[in-house]
Amino acid sequence: MLCFSCCQRDAPVILEKADWGPPAHAVTAEPIVHPGHPSLDDKLVRAGQVNQPAPRDAKTFRPRKSTPVGSKGLTLKRHIEATLGSGNIREAVQLPPGEDLNEWLAVNTVDFYNAISVLFGTLEEFCTASSCPVMSAGPKYEYLWADGVKVKKPTRLSAPEYINNLFDWIESQMDDARIFPQQYGVPFPPNFTDVVRTMFKRLFRVYAHIYHTHFRSICSLGEEAHLNTCFKHFMYFTQAFNLVDSKELVPLQELIDQMVS
Repeated sequence: MLCFSCCQRDAPVILEKADWGPPAHAVTAEPIVHPGHPSLDDKLVRAGQVNQPAPRDAKTFRPRKSTPVGSKGLTLKRHIEATLGSGNIREAVQLPPGEDLNEWLAVNTVDFYNAISVLFGTLEEFCTASSCPVMSAGPKYEYLWADGVKVKKPTRLSAPEYINNLFDWIESQMDDARIFPQQYGVPFPPNFTDVVRTMFKRLFRVYAHIYHTHFRSICSLGEEAHLNTCFKHFMYFTQAFNLVDSKELVPLQELIDQMVS
């Protein structure tokens, strides 16, 4: 059984080693903060007091990506926040009646990217080239990097190199107005859904690495509830729009079954 707890000791996981090909694009989402719980920003301020890691460099945290599709995107974002505030994540991920699917995917993708970017930023003292020499999810899954442009042949990288290359690539896609329009009414590319699916597949890999390799550190920082909420939201959205193939989910399948059943 795959179990993540603060006292976890190398839970047995049956996985296959696989080359999953080139990396992906991503999306933005504000982290979910429940009333009465400290915000992640509050925890970041205290993070330096946990296990006394090296002082955090101000450049560790990437600037949040802005909501796409102009004023319409902001309207959709307010809808997301309102429905998430109700506590019903399954309802919050559904396409609002009468809204455009591509706009909904774009706004949520940016939000989800922002969330995982902030979470990973809290782990950069723990996820290093020496501690994580390969990008993996447990002992039998390894992800190789390629972007099809600068790196065409799948290449083994350390986890932080892989994730930072992935985030750079995602941001380049989001900054391209031909892919993520910044103005309402500008058409999306015909393959936009495929682009989003690639992003979600790659973002899932970051969650898989965090859960398998850094859950103890997440617990030491007091971020496990926030991580679980972000991942649960991510998976509800992924399942609602069929954004990640089931074979890609295997590294965290037991956790997914527990969270989203």
